[in-house]
Amino acid sequence: MNLLVATRNVGKMREYRALLAPLPVRLLFPPDLGLVVEVAEDGTTYEENARLKALAYARAVRAYPQEVSLVLADDSGLEVDALGGAPGARSARYTAGSDTDRLTALLAALEGVPRERRSARFRCVIAIATAEGRIYTAAGVCEGFIVTEPAGGGGFGYDPIFGLPALGCTMAELPAEEKNRISHRARAVQAALPILRRLLAGERGGRDGARV
Repeated sequence: MNLLVATRNVGKMREYRALLAPLPVRLLFPPDLGLVVEVAEDGTTYEENARLKALAYARAVRAYPQEVSLVLADDSGLEVDALGGAPGARSARYTAGSDTDRLTALLAALEGVPRERRSARFRCVIAIATAEGRIYTAAGVCEGFIVTEPAGGGGFGYDPIFGLPALGCTMAELPAEEKNRISHRARAVQAALPILRRLLAGERGGRDGARV
């Protein structure tokens, strides 16, 4: 059976290959099918955006000869308490330019804010779409804080400025195996695995649209 993970982000693709390895399924990504789907991520929440992506890709793959059993999409972001929860669902569009430009802009917005007020979290919502258009969701959160200077060469996105107080490092300084154990995406996948296993076995995964 085939599971399409609806992302073209190289960092996410790498993580999903590891996180979904326990499933008895062949993982596909849009480049494997030559699939380009433009989705207007104009939802106000992670769940809305994840649902939009999952359904858009589920519709698109119906035209492909290679059978896709399920589609998995996610939306994730960084929530900084001192910024009222921003950038949140607009994390990828916080400012124009590259990841480095977004890190620079966020650090500038927090200039002068003391450590005790720099609390933040990564949040991820996964949406799973069936061929019939049913949607199931799961979520994961990782708590931390925003450091004053980027550190680490691993990960992607905001990882270099997301500090993990219990580990004394940023997300970007973690080995991939450790990140895939504690990250928001890892926790969302762990919540989604029981649903995926039931759906792959031909059973309904729970209430339509229920968050696990």
